[in-house]
Amino acid sequence: MDSEAGVQGHMDHRWGLSLPEEVLVHIFQMVVIQDGAVPFLCRMARVCHLWNAAASAPSLWRRVSVGYCWIEPGKTQFPKTEMKIKDTLHWLAENRFSHLRDFSLCHWEKNVDYAVEVVSQSCPHLRSLTLSYCYGVTEKTFQSLGANSRSLEGINVQYSETFRIRNGTPMPTVMRNGPDSTTGFPLLEELLIGGTYGAFLTNEKLSDILFGSTKLRVLNLSGCAGITSFGLAALPCVELECLFWGQDFLLPKQGLHMLTEKWSGTLRELDITNHLFSEEDLQMAMSYLAQATPADSLCSLHLSGTKITPPALRLVIGQSTALSYLNLSSCCHLPRELQRVHRGQEDIRQLLDHLD
Repeated sequence: MDSEAGVQGHMDHRWGLSLPEEVLVHIFQMVVIQDGAVPFLCRMARVCHLWNAAASAPSLWRRVSVGYCWIEPGKTQFPKTEMKIKDTLHWLAENRFSHLRDFSLCHWEKNVDYAVEVVSQSCPHLRSLTLSYCYGVTEKTFQSLGANSRSLEGINVQYSETFRIRNGTPMPTVMRNGPDSTTGFPLLEELLIGGTYGAFLTNEKLSDILFGSTKLRVLNLSGCAGITSFGLAALPCVELECLFWGQDFLLPKQGLHMLTEKWSGTLRELDITNHLFSEEDLQMAMSYLAQATPADSLCSLHLSGTKITPPALRLVIGQSTALSYLNLSSCCHLPRELQRVHRGQEDIRQLLDHLD
């Protein structure tokens, strides 16, 4: 009996070596969906030859998020460790990322440009890039992407330090070399670049990123105080659906009507929080939104902290039948009881009655 139990125990211990490779891939896929490809697949590849083959399946590496190695507060990373991290990323890019579509870097404090360059050069199918809480994101990052990842559909750097200015002088822009340049992002649909450090973004830098992005649908420039209406109106995209351009402090601006005229037929969400456009500019901008065809395109409008007036508000509310979110908090030109967030079409219709 003891002998039989020993044989059974030995067989139980080796169950993972007898599974078909496709079954292992399926099991790994379920873990990857929940916990991510890295470091799980790297660890599984070290178990045996069978598991290494299964962990190398390109279908498991379509979505990858890489967090930076934790360092004890007050200490710095050893150069050898930093080089090992770079070598590992380079090896992964060349040997595992052939089918990579969605890539994220999280909490990288250095070498972000290097990481993006390596990935962009090795991943022809890359569709989405997210840099979350990364530091030192420079224009070189976008230059690498523009030259190597023309199939990108989404870029998210909202919570990363971007476009740092060194010694008071902006870094040189070399992404766009001429009207026939083969760089840029012709398939880009989403650019999320707002955040704490968005103040360093200018009209020129934004134009250099989006000069070929005619399919852009979502643009988040929250906190980007250096962007103007004139810079946005010059962008090549003609069917923008969402523009998030809110600020954390009151900021005088002009030219909003140019944007609502250009995108009146496609805008679904518009956020101009704390932009101090003039009453006349807002009146004209709302009139363009009111004339939009179809009338049910606009569903969300953030006007908090603006100089919106009852007549201008009446224009857009009366015609926008799908409007279900309206933020009027701190709008000093409106009655105090109306200065709040209005949710739902019924609530907004009641607001219209108060404006009459």
